[in-house]
Amino acid sequence: MAEVLVLVDHLEGAVRKPTLELLTLARRLGDPVAVHLGPGAETAAATLAEHGATRVLAADAPEFADYLVAPKVDALRAAVDAVSPAVVLVSSSPEGKEIAARLALRTDSGLLTDAVDITAGDEGPVVSQSVFAAAYTTTSRVTQGTPVITVKPNAVTPEPAQAAGTVEELSVSFGPLATGTRVVSRTPRESTGRPELTEAAIVVSGGRGVNGAENFALIEALADSLGGAVGASRAAVDAGWYPHSHQVGQTGKTVSPQLYVAAGISGAIQHRAGMQTSKTIVAINKDSDAPIFELVDYGVVGDLFEVVPALTEQVNTRKG
Repeated sequence: MAEVLVLVDHLEGAVRKPTLELLTLARRLGDPVAVHLGPGAETAAATLAEHGATRVLAADAPEFADYLVAPKVDALRAAVDAVSPAVVLVSSSPEGKEIAARLALRTDSGLLTDAVDITAGDEGPVVSQSVFAAAYTTTSRVTQGTPVITVKPNAVTPEPAQAAGTVEELSVSFGPLATGTRVVSRTPRESTGRPELTEAAIVVSGGRGVNGAENFALIEALADSLGGAVGASRAAVDAGWYPHSHQVGQTGKTVSPQLYVAAGISGAIQHRAGMQTSKTIVAINKDSDAPIFELVDYGVVGDLFEVVPALTEQVNTRKG
């Protein structure tokens, strides 16, 4: 059976959820082979094997941490040469898409980004993408080289399927471009205890209707009661009410959670482009004519300062 390379997204061996989703998709297309770059491969191997990785190709070198993406591209190219895979799957993070694009160029292959589904086809994998602010769904396939595909987080639900997960050393030779851009400093992100926005299964976002940075505590309380992440519209971010790193929309982050709650967000096309593929959408807005109500599964016409605290209380009560 053909093999499918999956680039592992991890933090020192702690495998992130999007990688487990990639392994689930990879099993539709062949035998998943995970590529783990950096420390922690032995730790990650058990999780990767549990989700279908037949092998784990591991490489660790200071270049992966000291420089930007080029060393990882060298390593993934080495894995392609060693395995001759049918497909290469990468998570649709900013770094993942840059790695995928560079790999496709080096291997003279076609690239498809931001896939929301992949199925096996007679002439190669068939990729579904949401385009034009998720107004349309397209199906495409790569016609040249080894398909390189990036997949949006939350595209599928990770499903365990035990495999061997044998760790093998991947030999990597770094080219002259690998050390072209050095990382000179890092600032650790302050931990909130909430899931990463683009990976979260539940997202609660606030917009202009929140009417101030101090009122985002209501949004955070609801998100915490649901175990979700906090998002914000461009209007809220531009007003300085919440950090830009939490912006959902065309110029922010794209999310596709199981549940998206929009509080005080009108639903401009810029925002819809970043959340329209969410599985279930709930809107809370006092304006019954707000565009957001055109795409929701459930809508509440009401004052968010009354509805959100009541909803948070109900969630906490039912959890208790």
